[in-house]
Amino acid sequence: MTIIPAIDIIDGKCVRLTKGDYSQQTTYNEDPLEVAQQFEDAGLQRLHLVDLDGAKAGEVKNWKILEKIAGKTNLLVDFSGGISTLKNVEIAFGSGAAYAAIGSMAVKDEFTLSGWLMAFGADKFIIGADVKDEIIVIRGWTETTKITVFELIEKYKLKGVKEFFVQM
Repeated sequence: MTIIPAIDIIDGKCVRLTKGDYSQQTTYNEDPLEVAQQFEDAGLQRLHLVDLDGAKAGEVKNWKILEKIAGKTNLLVDFSGGISTLKNVEIAFGSGAAYAAIGSMAVKDEFTLSGWLMAFGADKFIIGADVKDEIIVIRGWTETTKITVFELIEKYKLKGVKEFFVQM
């Protein structure tokens, strides 16, 4: 079993949202690098880093934090939030992400994501799903789709993706 802790970022700080509600935000640390180092010191090897500003905006915003964590720890970081264009994918990998975790794009633009899977390798991507009552919600919990979590996983398994995460 692999334990993968997550750090959610808003305005450069570690936060937790209640059920994806941006108005119900708790800041639990001002320094994401410090939290990442604590995870590494505890013996963990992976980190899920979520750019909530990017998720809301539809483009990567907190890549400098990714760069800092990837450069100052040995954690394998999967980065998510706002990865909606090829440029965003390149920013994520160029800033040190070992994996790009894709949520909204997996639902909104299967054609483009399929191209990324072929160009970078399906093993470099993790499909992430925020779920309410088995239905996928996207853009940082702000939009509800009509796709079930099971349909999404099956679709991308067939495309070679091996890692998925679900948050309920």
